[in-house]
Amino acid sequence: MLIVGIAGGTGSGKTTVVKKVIERFPNDEVVVIPQDAYYKDNGHIPLQERQLINFDHPDSLEFSLLIEHLEELKKGKSIEMPVYSYLTCLRSKETITVKPARVVLVEGILILTDPGLRNMFDIKVFVDADADDRLGRVIQRDIVERGRSVLMVLERYHATVKPSHLQFIEPSKRYADIIIPGGGENQVGIEVLISIIEKHL
Repeated sequence: MLIVGIAGGTGSGKTTVVKKVIERFPNDEVVVIPQDAYYKDNGHIPLQERQLINFDHPDSLEFSLLIEHLEELKKGKSIEMPVYSYLTCLRSKETITVKPARVVLVEGILILTDPGLRNMFDIKVFVDADADDRLGRVIQRDIVERGRSVLMVLERYHATVKPSHLQFIEPSKRYADIIIPGGGENQVGIEVLISIIEKHL
């Protein structure tokens, strides 16, 4: 089993990179574990307070559960991956069964910030993109997928997203084995990543 960590700032194109990697392998050979599934359950906090949580801070994630699940997959066991809702800021009671595969792609903004999680990765990737491009993608995504207004997105960007990017995410780039500049548009960088994965299999 090959475990690949794909990190990068919010809106950098990580999901696009993941999709392009998946397209090149048979369905049963690749599974994706999104970091976003492992945000802590905040059911004990009122909704208004939950909506103020900084999701770009490492403390918002349950890294220990993610590490435990990767260890289970390495042992050939299936896991029950949490389902997290950005609308309610809660974990669903339902889970998704994930079976072991030859390639496990772990994708998320903060996955290279935790030493224990970093040690699980055979290949560490950082998807790099211009800050303005990232902001544009964040505005589009958060309005459509997360039910936020433009004003809410911009306020959140300046209050938490940008500061956390500079404090946690950008510095984690130094741990990457591969950096893909230009995000999901960098076909050459993606081809290099795919060829490295193929060589490890």
